[in-house]
Amino acid sequence: MSDQMELKFESNPDPGRWRHRRKEGKGRSVVALVMVLLLFGILGGGAWYGYDRFSGRFLAADFDGPGTGEVIVEVKKGDSASVIAETLHSSGVVKSARAFVNAANENPDSTDIQVGQYKLRKEMKASDAVTALLDLKNKFVEGAVTIPEGWTKMQVFTELAKASGLKYADFEKAASDITKLGVSATWMKRSDGKKVDKANIEGFLYPATYELPDNATAEQILKMLVKNFNAEMTKLDFANKAAKLQISPYEALVAASITQVEALLPEDMGPVSRVLYNRVYTDKFPCGCLQLDSTVNYWLRLNGKEGKSSEKLTLDELHSEDNPYRYNVPGMSIGPISNPGELALKGAIEAPKSPYFFFVTVDAKGKMAYGKTFEEHNANIQIACKNGIPIC
Repeated sequence: MSDQMELKFESNPDPGRWRHRRKEGKGRSVVALVMVLLLFGILGGGAWYGYDRFSGRFLAADFDGPGTGEVIVEVKKGDSASVIAETLHSSGVVKSARAFVNAANENPDSTDIQVGQYKLRKEMKASDAVTALLDLKNKFVEGAVTIPEGWTKMQVFTELAKASGLKYADFEKAASDITKLGVSATWMKRSDGKKVDKANIEGFLYPATYELPDNATAEQILKMLVKNFNAEMTKLDFANKAAKLQISPYEALVAASITQVEALLPEDMGPVSRVLYNRVYTDKFPCGCLQLDSTVNYWLRLNGKEGKSSEKLTLDELHSEDNPYRYNVPGMSIGPISNPGELALKGAIEAPKSPYFFFVTVDAKGKMAYGKTFEEHNANIQIACKNGIPIC
């Protein structure tokens, strides 16, 4: 994902030695060669056996982090550790089946993994995947609704309506005053003078799997989601950590919602949030604005339109005064643009300090590169282009 800039910023208009050898007789050379081949033939099987065991135990490819996103995987009756490992590998959860088998062998509780469907992350460390399968909170309940990280309220309402049998409009109506759904006064104020819209539930629909009660109303269902949001914010100590950044919890929530959309890897959540803060809360960025396509695209989706790639957004869509999420609007966005998950929320309140004002995705794995100046940003864009990222 790229934040394309159109402003004036810096110079942007918007050791071995040789040895002599004796010549050996031809016959001696052939005999030596045959002896070497025989030796390798005798030792080869054992050497390969040892290597295979060594590589299987110590060279199993594994991911380093806790993973990102969500995926549902199924453990079937009679599945062995190796079968589960192949399922996880094919679903993108673990980097190699061998890594999971090794982790399962090292965890004595792994034999307690139950049959069923589980909500896991992609690109998890194998030992974390074993732990997650042992945690029944991750077990997927038939008929439950899973809200993925980064979904908008429109997507959430659509899914809840389908699962509950209620209408989309029922959820819209129930969300007309979020203070009646359990959103406390803590979230209804900002430090930058902008107002919080109590009719906007975006950001408060915490991504998780929910088992909907029978015959529940739209209001009861939304209260359940908000209750979970409040519990997770308490665990994260979100409000207090936001205060240490000298911003309101709501502004940090907005940043998290943008970071969820812009950053693909866990390690980029904090750095991307810091770029947002550097742009709008310092006097070092010319417009003091975000200048992100993601906010513009959110406005399009709010109005029933499809989001567009950077090069297809029109000037009117980018800069229309009717769009409160427009490209150059000063300060932090007026509201969240998605419902962020734990990693993005942590990134927003634990954003490491940096001098960067720019970020861009530079490879197919989602790795971000950062720049202090527009020239550095352009150089990173060229790297992205060489890697086949469609932003040029």
